Amino acid sequence: MPKISKILLLVVSVVLVLTVFLGVNSSGVSAASDQDGAYNQINVYSEVLRHIQTDYVVDPNINTVTDGALRGLLESLDADSSYLTPAEYKIYKTDKDGKAQVGINVSKRFGYATVVSVVPGSPADKANLNDGDIIEAIGAQDTRNLSLAMIRRQLEGQPGSELTISVVRPRKATPDKLTMTRVVVDYPAVTETMYENSSILYLKPDTLDHEHVQQIEQKLKGMQKAGNKKILLDLRDVAGGDMPDAMRLANFLLPSGTIASLEGQKVAKQTFSVDPSKTINATAPVVVLVNRGTSGPAELVAAALNDNKRAELVGERTFGEGAQQKTFELPDGGAVILTVAKYESPSGKRLQDDAVMPEVLVASNIPDEDEDETSETKPTQKPAVTVDDQLTKALDLLKNKAA
Repeated sequence: MPKISKILLLVVSVVLVLTVFLGVNSSGVSAASDQDGAYNQINVYSEVLRHIQTDYVVDPNINTVTDGALRGLLESLDADSSYLTPAEYKIYKTDKDGKAQVGINVSKRFGYATVVSVVPGSPADKANLNDGDIIEAIGAQDTRNLSLAMIRRQLEGQPGSELTISVVRPRKATPDKLTMTRVVVDYPAVTETMYENSSILYLKPDTLDHEHVQQIEQKLKGMQKAGNKKILLDLRDVAGGDMPDAMRLANFLLPSGTIASLEGQKVAKQTFSVDPSKTINATAPVVVLVNRGTSGPAELVAAALNDNKRAELVGERTFGEGAQQKTFELPDGGAVILTVAKYESPSGKRLQDDAVMPEVLVASNIPDEDEDETSETKPTQKPAVTVDDQLTKALDLLKNKAA
């Protein structure tokens, strides 16, 4: 293919993606101005590509250059927006039913796949993976060169299949190479514990899907019979679940007001309000535990309770996730997965941009690790944490609240 044709191929690809961003039916002076500014950059792209084609040390692979340019364009927006090549999109669309995993929720930070949270009892938990660990590679593929959609897809596989990843851990200079066996991950039931002669009901879900929110609902309904007067909701390392179920959970504890809103450039603002008929307990004192592994649905719950002055938050700044994506198929068989709307807290903060900051900051207890340990000598179980400072602080706050 002539070099000028290769350049035109990339330019056309960029135009296609820009068309998805700007929309084919945009109107108004401001929209026109934005389009003019975006399309004027095509001249800059063309000039850069001309230099790459004519002056780079070797004749580059234009397909690789194109894929990298489009992936970078999408990821410059946010971690959830992805460009998929035709080959990747074909894999992405394959049947996902019955797929197994190793029990990690991931996003992208600093260009690489990052562990957001780990499912208790999963292979990842037993391999001592923690939130904040960076997955440098999946097999032989560098996660820096993979979109988030494909990273999540590659973590899946058939039950019993092996997954090998390279993990960069805090305070370690070299990555650990871990091999785990994929399983169908089952989230544990909601943990229930009583404190202070059963006056404090402690609830710990590991996901906020329909089943686990139902479990919380039943436990809240049984509070009076059990003699519970206060609620401690532990949302640390909760990253899975669904936004509608998170709204149901927030509604259980709110008498009135706004739970959240959702809005985008072409998504009309939706405001989700409390349904008083679905409120279970609107008066019991509530404290919510959060940390950097609190993400998505759990952040929505924490923000709703906090902004409505219904609960105090204890712990660390949350991860920052909460958006709605839409897939746009491209003429060449590829696709763009684009964030089209973001969830906002009742006070107007975007969860994905601002995360949730607790008013009572308490750092997580992270066991010290020997920096000279190799992956072969590392324990297969996480070191036990004897003192949970965040839990202790939350209990102290509840003890001092009048029921």
